[in-house]
Amino acid sequence: MTAGDREILFRNLLETHQNRLYRFIIRNIGNPSDAEDLTQQAFVEAVRSFQSFRGESELSTWLYGIAMNLVRNHLSRAPHRRFGFDDESALDGTASESPGPAEKLEQSQHVKHLEAVMAELPQSMRDVLVLVAVDELTYEEAAALLTIPVGTVRSRLSRARAALRSRLEERGVMLEF
Repeated sequence: MTAGDREILFRNLLETHQNRLYRFIIRNIGNPSDAEDLTQQAFVEAVRSFQSFRGESELSTWLYGIAMNLVRNHLSRAPHRRFGFDDESALDGTASESPGPAEKLEQSQHVKHLEAVMAELPQSMRDVLVLVAVDELTYEEAAALLTIPVGTVRSRLSRARAALRSRLEERGVMLEF
């Protein structure tokens, strides 16, 4: 592969996957600066090792596999880096569309309920839900990343959504998803 070919590949990968890959990484490590570094490192590694890509999966699945390995390595080197949920005070000073105080309070309460209910879900259901609903991966990409059949992704996602809906309704929270 020539330097020009690598540059074209790198640009195409960036344009297509940069935002989703960054969200995927930041969800796993929580630190924006480290997430930016790991996102860039994933693209560099993908271009470097592109010749080893066998085409047995989608290019995006392969790229997410590289990113997942980088995240695992990052977290294993320093366990204190593991992501934990912050309360709503972490959002202070964040630009918004100026919702009123009542709307802010309602959103804050919904987030707390959602975090609590998500924590109650089994890890396998939570993983599938986050990959498909938050990171916007396809069922096939999530299945490849988690090394499970696509049908298992579909059933876990369905059960996770039903459990979320039911548990949120028990708390008096009605969300559309």
